Amino acid sequence: MKNKIEIQETAFVTSAFRSSDEELSKDIYAKLWQNSKTDAWIKNYLTSVSKDEAFTHCLRNRYFYEEIKKLSENDEIEMLINFGCGFSMYPFLLNENLIHIEIDKSEIIDFKREKIKKWQEANELPKRKIHYINTDFSQENEKNLLSEINSIKKEKKSFILIEGVLYFLSKNDTNRLFELFRKIQTKGESIGTVSFEDSILETPVFKRLMHFQNKKVVANQRADNHTINGDFYNHLRDYKLTDHQDYFSLSEKYTPKNALKNRDEILNENMYLLKKTN
Repeated sequence: MKNKIEIQETAFVTSAFRSSDEELSKDIYAKLWQNSKTDAWIKNYLTSVSKDEAFTHCLRNRYFYEEIKKLSENDEIEMLINFGCGFSMYPFLLNENLIHIEIDKSEIIDFKREKIKKWQEANELPKRKIHYINTDFSQENEKNLLSEINSIKKEKKSFILIEGVLYFLSKNDTNRLFELFRKIQTKGESIGTVSFEDSILETPVFKRLMHFQNKKVVANQRADNHTINGDFYNHLRDYKLTDHQDYFSLSEKYTPKNALKNRDEILNENMYLLKKTN
C-alpha cells in the first residue's frame, strides 16, 4: 500500500463502509467496489481515527435513502442530482422511474460508468436512467455545468444531494455551489447536504483525523477542510431548512439498542434537508 491516497480514492473507502452493514445502510450493491487495497487502508483508518466510522456512514446512507425514497414515492421528485457522487449506488436502490444525474471528477465518472455498464451487462445491476457529468466544481466550468444539467433536467422536480464533499471544498466554493443549486432548482425542490460543525474541531477524534489525513491523503490545493454551522443553512437565499439530523439522532432512530454516546470519539457529521421556497 502506497503512503498516500488521492482524495478521489476515498470513494472506495466510503463504499466499503456502506457495505459493512447492508441491513442498516440498505445498500446491497456497495460491496461491488470492494478491493484489497481499500480493505488494508480501512483497517488502518478504523484503528487510527475512529472504530465507528463504518457504522456512521451506514447511518448517513440510510438517512438519505429513506428521505429520497419517500419523496420519490410521493411524486415530489423525478430526478436525483448527485454532486460528488463517488461510487454511491442510489440509482439501483431507488425507484426505477427516478432519473439520475451523477456528477464528479472525470477519473471517478469514467471509471464508474465503465464498471456500471459491465455489471449491468452481466445482470449484476438493474438498468437505470443515468446521466454522467464530469466536472471539478471549479468556477471556470460552472457555466458549462449549469447548461449540461439544465439540458437534462428541463422542468423535472429534483433532489440535489451533496454528500461527503463540502469538507474538501473551500468556503468560497461552497457558497458558489449553493448559488448554483439555486439556479438549477425551482420552488418545492429539495437539497440534501452533509457537513461538520465548528464544535468538531477540538474533539480528540477530529485531531486524529487531521493527523491521519496529513499522513495518508494527498492534499487538495483547493481544500479548506472547513466546517459549516447550521446558521449557514438557515440563511440560504430562497431555501427553508426542513430537517437536521446528526449521527447521534440517526443512531437513536435506526439502531436504538446501539445508539451512539461519546461525542469525543465520533466524527459527527450533520445532515440537512432544504426546500426551495421561491
